Amino acid sequence: MIVYKASKEQFTKDFTVGCIEDIIRDKVEEQLHKKVGDSEYRSWANSLPMIGMLLSGDDLPNNAGVAIEYSIPSTQNRIDFIIAGQDSNGKDHAILIELKQWTEATLTNKDAIVNTRFSHGNKDTQHPSYQAWSYSMLLNSFNSGVYDGDIELIPCAYLHNYKEDDVIKNKFYQEYIDAAPVFCKDDKKELKDFIKKYIKHGDKNDIIYKIENGEIRPSKALADSMVSLMKGNKEFVLIDDQKEIYEEAKKLTKKAKTGNKQVLIIEGGPGTGKSVVAINLLVELTKMGLIGQYVTRNSAPRSVYEAKLTKTMKKTQFSNLFRGSGSFHDTMPNTFDALIVDEAHRLNEKSGMFSHLGENQVKEIINSSLFSVFFIDENQKVTLKDIGSKEEIEKWANHFNANVTNRELKSQFRCSGSDGYLAWLDNCLDIRDNANTFLDVNDYDFKVYDNPTQLKNKIIELNKERNSARIVAGYCWKWVTDSNSKQWKSLSKENQDKTYDISFPEFEFGMRWNLKEDGMLWILKPESVNEVGCIHTCQGLELDHIGVILGDDFIVRNGEIIIKPEAHPGGDKALHTWKNLVKTDPIEGRDLVESIIKNTYRTLLTRGAKSCHLYCTDEETRKYFRLLLKNN
Repeated sequence: MIVYKASKEQFTKDFTVGCIEDIIRDKVEEQLHKKVGDSEYRSWANSLPMIGMLLSGDDLPNNAGVAIEYSIPSTQNRIDFIIAGQDSNGKDHAILIELKQWTEATLTNKDAIVNTRFSHGNKDTQHPSYQAWSYSMLLNSFNSGVYDGDIELIPCAYLHNYKEDDVIKNKFYQEYIDAAPVFCKDDKKELKDFIKKYIKHGDKNDIIYKIENGEIRPSKALADSMVSLMKGNKEFVLIDDQKEIYEEAKKLTKKAKTGNKQVLIIEGGPGTGKSVVAINLLVELTKMGLIGQYVTRNSAPRSVYEAKLTKTMKKTQFSNLFRGSGSFHDTMPNTFDALIVDEAHRLNEKSGMFSHLGENQVKEIINSSLFSVFFIDENQKVTLKDIGSKEEIEKWANHFNANVTNRELKSQFRCSGSDGYLAWLDNCLDIRDNANTFLDVNDYDFKVYDNPTQLKNKIIELNKERNSARIVAGYCWKWVTDSNSKQWKSLSKENQDKTYDISFPEFEFGMRWNLKEDGMLWILKPESVNEVGCIHTCQGLELDHIGVILGDDFIVRNGEIIIKPEAHPGGDKALHTWKNLVKTDPIEGRDLVESIIKNTYRTLLTRGAKSCHLYCTDEETRKYFRLLLKNN
């Protein structure tokens, strides 16, 4: 839906004679049924007159098409401004302009990300060129009016308050700037010349209408590209029950298209191939011409599986197929043909940075799609906010009269294919009793270290094989080296260089958490072997070898496991409200808190396909694990 559309002539009248921000506000409230906030209203008041003045004059055709606030179907994204017409050869063009009021930004080391100030403070956000380019890729891939109508999209960004510096046009972002040029405060002439290059004549072919009314389905070019990515990609080969469940999911997709809403719940432990099935489904549904997306609450699996699929850590045309679980709180019913939810146990009730949006992510996903697939392992719930459970999914499926199918992935492909290792972990972490009291290290390579530096050196050595060994830890250490924290900023450069998050001076051991630069692609970047990962950057992912630092929140005394959430130093959102929970419900609340800590270590200890290397900060706990090993 386009909020405002007119000729260039009418648009210039509306901003010179009328009050364009009031016109847009009224249309948003009338057409989208949304209340407009002060910041959004101010953005129109500041930005639209600037682009209006730029378009004024006779050197651009008065009958060029103009659209403001185009809501891209199946997304929460809106394109700020579109001007459409024909070039000197009669070719249809639509220029997509991302408008920003920014005055400054800071360079980051993250692909397509800058840091700038918003009303609530500084935060990382997409580079404007990337944002404009990604919208053009979304339309090129999914809007039939664009790809069937042979409309060429030209993305760009206009930062009308920004004085050019070495940040916004830095060569680090050059790939996206080349695809979508960025124009600053003093680039008015350059931007107008850019527009004139593509818009010589007016919108004679109803370009704006074609874009607004184009059918939303994946293009053949997108589907063919995805299929080609899968060919020969050993990471995504389906084996045993993975293939069986994949085929059943395809059948249920076709049933859902007849109007009978379907929900498929697939349970599976670590290493059973949940993500492999999910990615194969995403590709197959796209090939079938259906609108599907791969969904996770945590961004690490999305980032990593996109990178493994495309074999690049850069953003690509496929990025629009990967979505966060909080994206569906205002989506219309049955917008999607299929939503494929990996790590569904991590779903929350509320969405948004401040947990203030929506009602329930499980409900919103089922509402938004004809077919919803939930891959789940309830033993991997690792925060108090995690609500994803079989019971919760079935409750909302029944609410929407959806047919529910339950399946289980049983074949174990991680931890040397050892179901015994998983059972042993459950036993020794006191998650559930079973007969697997002892682990034979000939079945799975598990080693306990008395010195964390030795563990670190072993992981660095193993990483040389094929960049598939990392160290992870529980949340018993603050993120001291957070570059945005007051504590870090108060340190001198000399002291910053000597500061670590996880430190054992007696062993000359010091390492930092990984989130500073590598973000959610930490598990792929070779240099990050020197950093420590956390549950949020490794859950749902696999390595050959894993090193785990188990902190003082899990200790053993005389063979009895004692869970100590008070060992968490604060700042850990996984157990942010544990004290209130235990105070309100001392028995069940404490049980839940303890299960979160146990599940966290279970998840960390099952990331290694070939081996696991453990250091416990508590000596008696190290002895406990060592006593449970055979042939050690």
